[in-house]
Amino acid sequence: MANVGTSPGILTALADGPHALWQHGEGLLRQIYGDRPDVAAWIAAVRGAVVQAKADRPAALKTLDAARLVAPDWFQQPDQIGYSFYIDRFAGTIQGTIARLDYLQSLGVTYVHPLPLMRPREGYNDGGFAVASYEDVDPRLGSNADLDALASALHERGMALCLDVVCNHAAREHDWAARARAGDKTYQDYFHIVRDPMEVREIERTLGQVFPDTAPRNFTFEPDLDGWVWTTFYPFQWDLNYANPAVFLEMLQVLLRLSNRGVDAFRMDSTPFLWKEKGTDCRGLPQTHLIVQAWRTFLALAAPGVLLQAEAIVVPQDSIAFFGVDAARGLESHLAYNNAAMSALWASLALVDARPLHKVIALQRERPAEGAWISYVRCHDDIIWAALEGVLDDASIAYVSQFYGGTLAESYSGGAVFQADGASAPSTNGMTSALVGLSRAATGLERDRAVSRHLLVHQVMLALDGLPTLWMGDEVGLANSGQAGADLDHPGDGRWLHRPHMDWSLTDADGEVEAQILSRLRHLIKVRGGHAAFHSAQAAEPVALDDHRVIAFRRGADTVCLANVSAETVVVGLAGHGPCLDLSTSEPLRAERISLAPYQVRWVVLEDPA
Repeated sequence: MANVGTSPGILTALADGPHALWQHGEGLLRQIYGDRPDVAAWIAAVRGAVVQAKADRPAALKTLDAARLVAPDWFQQPDQIGYSFYIDRFAGTIQGTIARLDYLQSLGVTYVHPLPLMRPREGYNDGGFAVASYEDVDPRLGSNADLDALASALHERGMALCLDVVCNHAAREHDWAARARAGDKTYQDYFHIVRDPMEVREIERTLGQVFPDTAPRNFTFEPDLDGWVWTTFYPFQWDLNYANPAVFLEMLQVLLRLSNRGVDAFRMDSTPFLWKEKGTDCRGLPQTHLIVQAWRTFLALAAPGVLLQAEAIVVPQDSIAFFGVDAARGLESHLAYNNAAMSALWASLALVDARPLHKVIALQRERPAEGAWISYVRCHDDIIWAALEGVLDDASIAYVSQFYGGTLAESYSGGAVFQADGASAPSTNGMTSALVGLSRAATGLERDRAVSRHLLVHQVMLALDGLPTLWMGDEVGLANSGQAGADLDHPGDGRWLHRPHMDWSLTDADGEVEAQILSRLRHLIKVRGGHAAFHSAQAAEPVALDDHRVIAFRRGADTVCLANVSAETVVVGLAGHGPCLDLSTSEPLRAERISLAPYQVRWVVLEDPA
């Protein structure tokens, strides 16, 4: 591979026009593939694909692009709210989802993220992430025409559609893999195939394991190939070989075609794993960042209103890298998951100590202002406590894992232990309601405290810098699924514990608990949307308080989020300020003495910001 250095900023290239963008993109390709004698031919092929996609882009989408170019921070606005779900669990089909858009709009949702809906392999498919076709919708969910109708229905409401592109791996049943197994050398080069068992062992030596219990190791022997295929996740998910420019072009064309069907953003699954290099952990290597930068650049030429969203579940310092270091060195993803803040928030709640979240917030202040976190409380995956290494000591991480895994007598959590790599603390499965102790059997003070914890984690998440994204059902305190991976469709995969079917009866708000949560979250989302300090370009700043039971961080010049993670009433002061207001309740306060009930959150607006 050619030397991996720095690249000129994409913002500068955007300002200078298409020619500068072409130069920027071609420069990135030469950094990745410049040691190949045929690099010029591949650059020409990429240019041809982009030019064709730009010509084919529908007029309505070009109009949307133009509006977003005028307001490039559209996804950072305080009124942007995401919602993530599985189509079949949410509404059965894509058409059923379209019928539920009024509900999402009434909740304040603007950014709709259905999890993988393209055709997966038959049988167990890792929740749709074993993709057998990047072009065709899973027929159990609907048709390609239904997907187009979903995009159109969202755009009519001023909403955006985010889809998963499983860019690290394809299913063993994908046409590329089938051709490779049939002996086609061209497609064998789409994957990493090793025929020497000693080499396999040598590569494994520096790699971690994603699913050490259900899918140990990183290679799978394939008899048809008389060799081992690199399979970071499951044996039926073959890692793609991005050292082959044909793979880069294939995935770029997937992005371009789906963009022209109305997709507004792509969640790039397993982003850190794209580039493989023997002797490394193969996570977040420099070439991976160049690939993402190149995708962004070529999308900016053909579909400039489209976003890239990195799924990078890594330690805080490494996650920032997926935005690009800064505009001068080339931006990458527009959005990235704030996994560290999510897991640190849960840790602060379990430890009754705000410092884990404060430390993460401090570590993340260098995020480029042009990017935004995906802020969240829960998602379709487990909570990986190992991502807090360097934030917490090993004993504290182990305690948090045990607390939410339900293995401690003093824990209120109804979560479950999942699995972990090596000696790392096991990750946790469970819906928010379960993790905060909100069971249907809870009554009285126990129930009230659980509801308060449920609202606490969401109100803090809404106040952090980013695009807040709700996990389906959390807005009504939906309980764990009864399956927990025990059924035949999801063998041994405990993550289905927090992938239940939506209970639409709860959205009628007849139940006391469900009504309280839904009403409060709707109110908070509305308040957030009208408050300029919550624009995500402004990074959160931790505020030092003497009482470590209170999460405290500033947004903008005049707004401070305070959250009491304890079961006791706490009084804190914000020095140097006088009268102020709790934005979330309209209650007048005095900054020198602010009372917080157990698990209470206040959004304090200072009248005299310093």
